[in-house]
Amino acid sequence: MYDLIEKKRNGQHLSTEEINYIVQGYVKNRIPDYQVSAFLMAVYFRGMSFQEMADLTSAIAASGDRLDLSSIPGIKVDKHSSGGVGDKTTLVLAPLVASVGLPVAKMSGRALGYTGGTIDKLESIPGFKTEIPYKDFVDQVRKVGVAVVAQTGHLAPADKKLYALRDVTATVDSIPLIASSIMSKKLAAGADAILLDVKTGSGAFLKEIDESLELARAMVKIGSKHNVRTVAIVTNMDQPLGYAVGNALEVKEAIAVLRNSKQPGDLRELCLALGSQMLILAGRTKDTSQARALLEEALDSGAALEKFTQWVAAQGGDARIVDDDTLLPCASRIEEVTSPQDGFVHSIAAREVGRAALLLGAGRETKNSRIDPAVGIVMRRKAGDHVRQGETLALIHANQKNMAEAKEILLNSYTISNKKPPTQPLLYYLVQDDIVIPL
Repeated sequence: MYDLIEKKRNGQHLSTEEINYIVQGYVKNRIPDYQVSAFLMAVYFRGMSFQEMADLTSAIAASGDRLDLSSIPGIKVDKHSSGGVGDKTTLVLAPLVASVGLPVAKMSGRALGYTGGTIDKLESIPGFKTEIPYKDFVDQVRKVGVAVVAQTGHLAPADKKLYALRDVTATVDSIPLIASSIMSKKLAAGADAILLDVKTGSGAFLKEIDESLELARAMVKIGSKHNVRTVAIVTNMDQPLGYAVGNALEVKEAIAVLRNSKQPGDLRELCLALGSQMLILAGRTKDTSQARALLEEALDSGAALEKFTQWVAAQGGDARIVDDDTLLPCASRIEEVTSPQDGFVHSIAAREVGRAALLLGAGRETKNSRIDPAVGIVMRRKAGDHVRQGETLALIHANQKNMAEAKEILLNSYTISNKKPPTQPLLYYLVQDDIVIPL
């Protein structure tokens, strides 16, 4: 291992066998944390060739179980988001695309830090079971068309160990390490095709569009290398997605979109864009206009909302939440954050909004932290909106925890100016087959 650390430190390329040696040795506890930490830091500074990234992805994917979804009819398309504040797209997308005949068999993660985890959001629904036997998981997809469960520890266990080490060695934001981490789990999860939502901006891991595009291209190329059709969309995370940040609050917002509310417009639009690509990947439609029409019809007719209801009930959740959101966890206090001046909301620092929600208990500061499903933030004004002094910018939903500090952070996340800012695009690029298409 000493020789391999030195080799990567000096900028040389590692062979397939050498990368397999590192991953297998670490999973089997033959290589200590301190040596793998040194290797990760060498990769952080020296980078990796595409072949090294592909080999690292393969080695991590092969470190545990690989799901076999072949018994589920149709093409299975998995969707992954690189994470962002208020990102509840899976809660809308899964039932939406399932309602038009695309099977969704998905494993998702929990939150660590300020970004919310899909599993935590689903577990805010009373009774919802996120851990079910594999056979029941497959049977549910066959019968209902959709199932989303917590990622098993047997799926890409090397990634779990490596990510924990990256988290404490300042090597998280390395494109080769991010790409191999995400794609190893997606490949092990057994999908026929993969759609990637790569976030960029103040609330994303990668702040610059060029870096996010580089990551998107790397992951699409890795998917193709492993004979899995992969498409990526680079999307805006400069402000929170939608209005709600916090687990039960985001479930409520997802239900509103499925009920065909035109607000929040950015969440609805993103789900239509991502869903359209999923239908194209599955061969369900030929182009985005045809796919979008199908999805809009599913929202208009109520089919998407009905599919959400069936999904929640199938996994033991209280489906009455669809018509009565008071059955979801509710905070004991709601407090306003008001504007200190007249003007336009110029920007909202998404990461700071996430930090405020984390302080309230909506996320995890450590892996052992307990999430409060009721707390969070509901934005009342977003970038470009006009506001008068004393009007509400946001509402804090809290249970007595760090209210004052969260309120101060949230207020400071807003920048108010005299001029209306230019409208920022929600979608930047579509990446497919090593072709980059501006959107």
